[in-house]
Amino acid sequence: MESAEMTLCPIARSEGEVGDRWTVLILRELFMRVHRFEEIQAQTGGTPQMIAARLKKLQEDGLVERRRYTERPPRYEYHLTEKGEAFYPVILALRAWGERWCKSPDEGRAVNYLHRTCGKPAGLGPVCESCGQPLQRKDLITELNPAYQSEREERAEAFKASR
Repeated sequence: MESAEMTLCPIARSEGEVGDRWTVLILRELFMRVHRFEEIQAQTGGTPQMIAARLKKLQEDGLVERRRYTERPPRYEYHLTEKGEAFYPVILALRAWGERWCKSPDEGRAVNYLHRTCGKPAGLGPVCESCGQPLQRKDLITELNPAYQSEREERAEAFKASR
């Protein structure tokens, strides 16, 4: 098995930084503007140790930075860096592939985006289906499918109840 550092292959090197399910789910939450450890844990279902380890590795790899939001007790939020933000097209590609191949059409899209630039539906990306411009996260208005919104709320409530 080749080590990511020992190859010129960009896929192997990328997989070394973001190549597991938990890391991608953490990145999904950060892209959904979830920044606090417990909220990330609630939505991913990961153990505290696993979430902490993945966040630490994301920091070491330069995709995430920790920002203190309270002094006593010291508490942190996690935010994407420029390198982390650059992963967004990959998230869009995973979303598009999953919507097409991993769900039945009658389930509807989990998330719909409105493109601020043209004011119309953005589609699945990487370019707006309405105007053809490349999609950037800052230019998207997110609308969660009511069933997906309920699913996320139920996970958050179940997490709170388990504490």
